[in-house]
Amino acid sequence: MIHDSFGRALRDLRISVTDRCNFRCTYCMPAEIFGEGYKFLPRAEILTFEEIARLARLLVGMGAVKLRLTGGEPLVREEVEKLVAMLAAVEGVQDLTMTTNGFLLPQKAAALQQAGLRRITISLDSLDDAVFRRMNGNRSGVQKVLDGIAAAEQAGFSPIKINAVVQRGVNDHTIVDLARWAKERGYILRFIEYMDVGTLNGWRLEQVVPAKEIVARIHAEMPLEPIERNYRGEVAARFRYRDGGGEIGLIASVTMPFCGDCTRLRLSPEGQLYTCLFATEGTDLRGPLRAGASDAKLEQIIREMWSARDDRYSEVRAALTEEARHQSKVEMYHIGG
Repeated sequence: MIHDSFGRALRDLRISVTDRCNFRCTYCMPAEIFGEGYKFLPRAEILTFEEIARLARLLVGMGAVKLRLTGGEPLVREEVEKLVAMLAAVEGVQDLTMTTNGFLLPQKAAALQQAGLRRITISLDSLDDAVFRRMNGNRSGVQKVLDGIAAAEQAGFSPIKINAVVQRGVNDHTIVDLARWAKERGYILRFIEYMDVGTLNGWRLEQVVPAKEIVARIHAEMPLEPIERNYRGEVAARFRYRDGGGEIGLIASVTMPFCGDCTRLRLSPEGQLYTCLFATEGTDLRGPLRAGASDAKLEQIIREMWSARDDRYSEVRAALTEEARHQSKVEMYHIGG
């Protein structure tokens, strides 16, 4: 197990398998920037499944027991279930999960489950079709995602988690309806504060709905009480319904930073390792990997990078100058949020 400069151990590895997505969510890949002419990574620059599996094996050996596949949208990567099977076979992996927009799950859910994917999280920002379309660049209606959720359930995934990014004046008026819907169906709903990831999503602090406000709105309709996190480093503050009807979570990077317990490392599609969601630069592994570096050499690069890690952007955000907050950061679509 490796520890950074604040004594934080590596536990979670998020693997972005592609920088492409079939949605254009305004908080991640706004359509006016990521249009038809946008140049995504060429196939030759993206890590192969074998390269990803090799790096994952090394990182699991250094403490990363939880692997999450992300994108972009991971299901647009062809035959991603083959990668799932390769990762499921890595000794020491305790949890293998995926975050997806759900659009392609009707075609993929069964294959993912059979390949060894253990859990799945599906993004759904609102049940209101007009609101949802506004947020995803009019790439999908709600029903397509509901079909994906149904396919995941039919394939045997349980419990299913739902992620919802909340923006004031956009979808915050629909959060209670979403919470009630998830409660009735036994889904674990996670509300995510709108974050200043990257520099292209037009983030403004006034559009952030604080986690405490989200809880208060839901509590007024369906009483809640706080419960402990499942493990140290879990990002979501958890609340359960007092009537025993399940739980919600709040990922509050803006108003309740959790940097002190951050255990996450992110691998980008082209083999850059990022030690923070708000990082300005990564550490290249693809170069050494394709130049013939040994496992020992790759481990050395990773250990040196992690031991020097001192990221705590969310904790110091308020003290940063405007210029510092808007310096070039890796984009969310590139490392999966």
